[in-house]
Amino acid sequence: MILYFDGLCEPINPGGVATYGFVAYDRRKQMAVGYGLVGAGMLGDNVSNNIAEYTGIVKGMESLLAAGLCGKLEVRGDSQLAIRQLQGLYSVRAPRLMPLHSRVVELAKGFRSVTYKWVPRDLNDAADALSRKALEEFLAKNLDGYMEYYRSRGQKRV
Repeated sequence: MILYFDGLCEPINPGGVATYGFVAYDRRKQMAVGYGLVGAGMLGDNVSNNIAEYTGIVKGMESLLAAGLCGKLEVRGDSQLAIRQLQGLYSVRAPRLMPLHSRVVELAKGFRSVTYKWVPRDLNDAADALSRKALEEFLAKNLDGYMEYYRSRGQKRV
């Protein structure tokens, strides 16, 4: 199986609106898909792009395990930080990432094996589109508050 994940935090990072998306395939057949809101600075949440990226991995792995899919898994994403931390190449220093990293490590025990691979953004378009869909859905319900909050903090591009 291959799990693609992505996350974003806009219009500022950290402190913007953080969302995630994931899609998993087994022999080109879609096995799991999901997206959602991680949190938003305008709601008082302490969020970042890296938190959103990790949340995409966690939610994707949880979804596969809940469906009873526990074979070999390759996790792919365009977050060099998350991938390299999970490969053991980078240490996890940010306190807010430590619990998410630990959760991924714990979830990985439920699979036969897990590997992590960085891919360029253009090969991660399905997960990216899902994280953007989550942002669009949030904005559809909260646009006025979003515009007011982030413009008042000097964000010109909202």
